[in-house]
Amino acid sequence: MMAAVFKSLMKTKLACHSVRAACVRKLNLLECQSKALLDSNGVAIQKFRVVENVEEARCLTQNFKVDEYVIKAQIRAGGRGLGRFDNGFKSGVHLTKDPCDVVEIVGKMLGHRLITKQTPKEGILVKKVMVAESVNIVRETYICILMDRGFSGPVIIASSAGGTDIESVAEKTPDLIKTIPVDIMEGVTDSMAKDVAEFLLFEGNLKAKATEQIKKLWKLFQSVDALQMEINPFVETDKGDVISVDAKLQFDDNAQFRQRDIFSLEDVSETDPREVEAAKAKLNYIPMSGNIGCLVNGAGLAMATMDIIKLHGGEPANFLDVGGGVQEDQVFKAFQILTSDPNVKAILVNVFGGIVNCATIANGIVNASLNLKLNVPLIVRLEGTNVNEAKQILSTSGLD
Repeated sequence: MMAAVFKSLMKTKLACHSVRAACVRKLNLLECQSKALLDSNGVAIQKFRVVENVEEARCLTQNFKVDEYVIKAQIRAGGRGLGRFDNGFKSGVHLTKDPCDVVEIVGKMLGHRLITKQTPKEGILVKKVMVAESVNIVRETYICILMDRGFSGPVIIASSAGGTDIESVAEKTPDLIKTIPVDIMEGVTDSMAKDVAEFLLFEGNLKAKATEQIKKLWKLFQSVDALQMEINPFVETDKGDVISVDAKLQFDDNAQFRQRDIFSLEDVSETDPREVEAAKAKLNYIPMSGNIGCLVNGAGLAMATMDIIKLHGGEPANFLDVGGGVQEDQVFKAFQILTSDPNVKAILVNVFGGIVNCATIANGIVNASLNLKLNVPLIVRLEGTNVNEAKQILSTSGLD
């Protein structure tokens, strides 16, 4: 969602090639996980609970009393409200005032696949359902904080026209959207937060509350190394409160070493199994839709390799950076991952050995080719450290 908004707002093409854009692994939290982070950091949200089975939902209705419930299937994809389940049940978002309906609705969501415009065609299995207090919204606005390369740092994107159709706002009425670069050293100052609140048309006491909430959102964004924090909608309620009703947080995998608690929340069952295996082997792998498997060292060379494949009419099946300290067992694992993709019809190895020892790559290739019974064409290009030894290893291996 945010990418579409920002692209419309800036009216410029993204600098990165589409292939390159696909080569970044990011952690996306479920809505309930994002809201729990907000809550623990003082950001105002509505009360909610999370259930994983019908019995928990039954108990919840006895202990969690509110005037109206909103029940939301928890998956890492948008478009839930307009989605449908594989059992025929419509919509991943429901409202009800009847506690008995909560149990029934939860039962129709859990254990079934929710299909939306943003999910694979088979949908995503729903394992958690969030049951929250429905709030009476007077006005919806939009706020997002994200890291942007164009500004070499974070920006705040705000709109007084929040809600589910923010993309249309960006397309049709871009004047309702404002982008404010944030100096990473100064952060979001009081005056900046106040300006954003005023742009969002909060007035009087509500402006003060919105200003405080914006500052808290920035503090959280910075403290958890987030790439993006999208609040849609950021609302004024009939009780005179300013709260974050929906939240999406996204993190770069490079933050994992100091955000272990957050990354422990990841549900790898929604992640491609090959990505999971690659991460265990300390390989950077991103699946794509082509048929030419790639094994490369260094992200820059990997992206350039995919660009060249595209330039000549081919389609890369993946991004795979084995890194500078790669060992033979990692090369073997890389080939296991590549050959597990049924779409791969050929494999291209492109390695420039600066730190990487080409002989290590060659030994890994021979081992993988013989033990995995490789049955697709393999093209190898090696240059750099110990390349002559590597060529000798390949030429005497008995491989065709």
